[in-house]
Amino acid sequence: MKAPKDQHFLVDAEAVALIAETVPISGRKVLEIGPGGGVLTDALLSRGAVVRAVELDGTLLPNLEQRFSDQLASGQLEIIRGDASKVPLPEFEIVVANLPYSISSKITFRLLEAGFESAVLMYQLEFGERMIAPPGDGEYGRLSVMTQTFADVEMVLRLPPEAFSPPPEVWSIVVKITPRDPPMPIADREVHAVLVRELFSHRRKTIRNGLKGMKSIYDDAALSLIDALPKELLDKRPEMLSIVDFIDLSNRLALLIR
Repeated sequence: MKAPKDQHFLVDAEAVALIAETVPISGRKVLEIGPGGGVLTDALLSRGAVVRAVELDGTLLPNLEQRFSDQLASGQLEIIRGDASKVPLPEFEIVVANLPYSISSKITFRLLEAGFESAVLMYQLEFGERMIAPPGDGEYGRLSVMTQTFADVEMVLRLPPEAFSPPPEVWSIVVKITPRDPPMPIADREVHAVLVRELFSHRRKTIRNGLKGMKSIYDDAALSLIDALPKELLDKRPEMLSIVDFIDLSNRLALLIR
């Protein structure tokens, strides 16, 4: 099958099998985003999953409908035409997806908000490495903090360009995401999200200067927070703070805003 422009089909049989076997799926409701040619869809169905596939590209639907006519008739498979970042999502427990790079972050956080037991997601390598990066790592940033605050994230495998047809120009990565509660309660999730966003928007600045820059958002509360923090913390840059550090900062800020 010829791939539509900017779409790359996974053709590595071993990788397909590993992705389909990363989490138990027999009898489970699995959301697949971007089934493409149906190679991974076939692997999921053969392992007993009940698949709900969301596909944006309408030119791929006839082939999918023909290939999986029996499973569509039995209800083991449902194909939904639409943009997974916008279309109403069906009921699901597990997610398996090869996400478009341009909307990877948007769909990932939409999925986290919707809730699921586990997800096996494929990204471009750079994006996935930012998700799993620890504090102090050069890739550690807003995406790392906002993902790891609400989920455990681990690498499953890296895939070279030749695992796809046609080959992309970059490597890809598959990660497993398991949602969990934050390591400590978050007083105000909106304040937490804004704090993380603003501090990393000026990641070369110290926490002290980053908080000063938030005065336009939270008035004097941000400046009051500076007075309450130890110098050793204020002198650090955002990439040195742990997940718990960011929660503690946002909780302190939320109290001052009230």
